[in-house]
Amino acid sequence: MLVVLVILCGFLTVSGVRPVTAQALPDFLWFDDTPITVQDGRFTDGQGREVVLRGYNVSGETKLAENKGLPFASVADAKKSATALRALGGGNSVRFLLSWAYAEPVRGQVDTAYLSAATAQMRAFLDAGIRVYPDFHQDLYSRHLFDPDSWYTGDGAPKWAVDLGNYPDESCGICFLWGQNITQNGAVKAAQHDFWHNAHGLQDSFLAMAQQTMAYVRQNLTADQFEGVIGFDPYNEPYAGSYDSGQNSRTWERDLLWPFYVKFRARMDAAGWQDKPAFVEPNLFWNGNVSKEEGGLLDANALGSRYVFNTHFYDQKAISGILMWGNASDGQYVTDFGTVRDRAAALGTTGIVSEFGHPLNGSTAGKAPTVLKAMYQALDSRVKGANWWTTPASSGPVLSGSQWQWDIYHGRHHELMNGNPDKVLTEADAWNDEDLSAVHLDNSGKAVLRQDARLLDRIYPSATAGTTAAFTYEDRSRDGSTTLTWNPVPSSLPNVSRLVGTGQYGLLAWRSDGTSAPTELHLPASFPTATTTVVSDLGTSYGPPAYTRTTPIAAAPEPGGTGSRRLLLTAPDNGVLHYALVANGTTNPSPTLLNAARSELSAWAAQEFN
Repeated sequence: MLVVLVILCGFLTVSGVRPVTAQALPDFLWFDDTPITVQDGRFTDGQGREVVLRGYNVSGETKLAENKGLPFASVADAKKSATALRALGGGNSVRFLLSWAYAEPVRGQVDTAYLSAATAQMRAFLDAGIRVYPDFHQDLYSRHLFDPDSWYTGDGAPKWAVDLGNYPDESCGICFLWGQNITQNGAVKAAQHDFWHNAHGLQDSFLAMAQQTMAYVRQNLTADQFEGVIGFDPYNEPYAGSYDSGQNSRTWERDLLWPFYVKFRARMDAAGWQDKPAFVEPNLFWNGNVSKEEGGLLDANALGSRYVFNTHFYDQKAISGILMWGNASDGQYVTDFGTVRDRAAALGTTGIVSEFGHPLNGSTAGKAPTVLKAMYQALDSRVKGANWWTTPASSGPVLSGSQWQWDIYHGRHHELMNGNPDKVLTEADAWNDEDLSAVHLDNSGKAVLRQDARLLDRIYPSATAGTTAAFTYEDRSRDGSTTLTWNPVPSSLPNVSRLVGTGQYGLLAWRSDGTSAPTELHLPASFPTATTTVVSDLGTSYGPPAYTRTTPIAAAPEPGGTGSRRLLLTAPDNGVLHYALVANGTTNPSPTLLNAARSELSAWAAQEFN
């Protein structure tokens, strides 16, 4: 649905945008809420624009029992979270967690009360202009594997599924991190093995439940809301549990994991999701930087438009506190994330890093500012900051990603760990000692960030009318009192450097393809429209005006009425290289400085992209 204008009581209303008077409305306020699909190895919208998804996981609360497997206690809380995620976190999408245990508490009986509550909470994000891809989440297979006095817990499968297995008493042995249960806890390993081999018909039950869930969601969202649902993540962090004789990670993916995804894809089609991709994850350890196993769906051939290559990345060396001394640095993860780009391209589809993050408390929390900056840097470009200005053409496509996590209940939980009334968890994420939420509620109940806003609320190209040639963003985020500048403007561009000053800046270069819709970049709160500077081959602007069809550089609200904004760059030509520098450093720059900076950038672009 492109644009819906309704004349009512003397007002014009734009779908998803706050009402404005006819006098204030530009001649055409661009708002594209058409479905996202996969075409030519990239996410695209209904206008053929290249789309980048950025946001968060909503949320680890789903892992807990306190709200019965739902991300929120109420729809009102979901709306509060969605508004804050858009306005404070700069997100345009969320990975929305669901629980098999609560969707099917009795075998063969889907709980429509749970699905109704989950769909209503999902609707709060869709109505805020945030796209959604649901995820059936599991960690360590199920909480029902764990004893009431265990050091650890899990989530995912319902009790009846665990009862079928007659698994041994769980024990991780000497484990320093909860994730070690995946490969060391005999009960977890046996349960995972059973699922992938469809013991007791477990996988059949899961697929049937998934189809009913997807059908329910489709039937209980409006057509416009359902268009905002991007696709579905079938299964979080799959792992074999234990390999059969003669089997390895690669053959397990080929013989067990991929056939499961094919079956799930068929269930999506049967539920009316045939036009939405499955966000399929490879073996959990295929790209681990401590334990690495061969994989990445190497034998799946071309996935095409019906699948997205979906992976996670955590720096286990940094989290360990032993294997990586000191902080992350410029370019730390460009190779790791470049591997994701390459694997997605080899599979003929696009990629997304649906989980990444770092603990915000504990012995390694001091690394978080640099680790997260380096991860966002690697999502933006496959070139380190020190090399970006001299090799921008190697930047590669901008990767989509969802940070772990966005939990407004952080530090305010009341979770009985494994149902034990003597182990009530209230602090942090209330799950296996994790502390990764980017947000919490202050004492007044207001959502506030726990991380530097300069890091989280970023410029990114949310929709590019053509193909991205290069992108970078220098967020100037802080590590304590130190400003982290990994991509300074080189001295060879003195006027650009003067214009940027000590402020933040982003630079997008793209090749047009004849699309008449504008290219869109998210404008963070640190870029007020009135003091944002744009230098482009399309012109220069300080304080971009409201959007019209004929305005090449303009600003407009983002959909959802949350107060977030976007920059719109209109270049309805074909095969032309365009560039746009967006900065917030210099107040009211002179026309002379703007033109001098434009001349430098034009010469730079001609040299680097010819």
